[in-house]
Amino acid sequence: MSDMLQRLWIQFQRKRKIAGYTGILIGVLFAYTLLMHSIPDKMYVESGEQPEYSFGVPVTGTLVKSTEVFAGGQSEQNSAIHLTHGIQSGSSGQSGTYQVLCKLFGTIPLKRIAVQEVSKKELLPAGTNIGIYVKNDKIMIIGTGEVTDESGARSEPAKNVVQSGDYILAVNGEPVQSKAQLVKKISFCEGKKIKLRLLRDQKEEIEVSIKPVRSKEGIYQIGVWVRDDIAGVGTLTYVTDGQKYGALGHGVTDADVGSLIDMKKGSIYETTILEIRKGQRGQPGEMSGMINYDDEYKLGTVEENTNVGIYGTLAKLPDELKGVSALPVTYKEGIKKGKAQIISSVEGSRKAYDIQIEQTDYHSEGNNKGIQFQVTDKRLLEDTGGIIQGMSGSPIVQDGHIIGAVTHVFISDSTQGYGIFIENMLEH
Repeated sequence: MSDMLQRLWIQFQRKRKIAGYTGILIGVLFAYTLLMHSIPDKMYVESGEQPEYSFGVPVTGTLVKSTEVFAGGQSEQNSAIHLTHGIQSGSSGQSGTYQVLCKLFGTIPLKRIAVQEVSKKELLPAGTNIGIYVKNDKIMIIGTGEVTDESGARSEPAKNVVQSGDYILAVNGEPVQSKAQLVKKISFCEGKKIKLRLLRDQKEEIEVSIKPVRSKEGIYQIGVWVRDDIAGVGTLTYVTDGQKYGALGHGVTDADVGSLIDMKKGSIYETTILEIRKGQRGQPGEMSGMINYDDEYKLGTVEENTNVGIYGTLAKLPDELKGVSALPVTYKEGIKKGKAQIISSVEGSRKAYDIQIEQTDYHSEGNNKGIQFQVTDKRLLEDTGGIIQGMSGSPIVQDGHIIGAVTHVFISDSTQGYGIFIENMLEH
């Protein structure tokens, strides 16, 4: 072999070794990431219970008081129980915050899980349809449009001046809180430029000027589409023994802008489902209902609109929930793959439908998709095609425990959906 060929052969062998080491390193990093993702950052333990959690990885856990974890070592309590392929905690006899010190194969330090000891909690699983009406705290701009003036010419005076999602705070220095106030102030501008004070991105106040156009109807307009309220249909998730409720599992957002509604006040009402449009591949289904805004049909108030649901107080319990028993709560670590049910009123009355839980994501606190499931109930598949809009908030029950609520449907497959962990809703 010539010297050149020998040098090329040596270089090839070196590169192959480097590629091999790189592949091993990537494999190790992938396995480590997968392992860390399989173990939650936070757990809940009910007072007096000794639950056993299996995460499907070879981890041994030791429960210790948070105050007893210190640099260079750890202090173990008598109640600590070591369990390979899972973590089991014993009751300490007093409430508080703990940590589970995780070791891979019982020897290699891996992770610390924050453990919060909590009191037992029971919730009434609802699943009833509700009509939701929310009044915006401010006037939201959802878009701009053309105005036809007296001569028939078209213009768009607000284009590139305002943005969708901007909130109008004031006109010419005077506060406005409703569409009617805004229209009135623009109507009396006499054709002069008006100054709008806007809240942009929920954090920055800016001032812009717009020259109104006198329309062919003789009304001054600035060519903006605005909204100061929103209404829709959803599902009540749970009711506490103090008549507090949680619903939807996600916030009430503006359909055009996609941002969370800055709420001033709101109410929930009894509603009648009039039509169900079945879900299809690439097109989620929807239920349409009629909301009766008479006081006798009002169920309660909406006091908070958050990313994990809406919350408030019931003035009265829906008729179909009278006589329904409360169920205990199971936190995410106790959820198992396999059979579960969702409770919903898509057929006009409250019923339980079978689903199959396929996966749980312990690190999904921010996106409402901790539980992934498949609808298996033939009745629900026949009536709706699976999960449809309006079912958000339907409680998910497994082994007689509330574990979460329906939040999203797969756009590509309406038979599959996501749910939020019940503790995420309770932590709002």
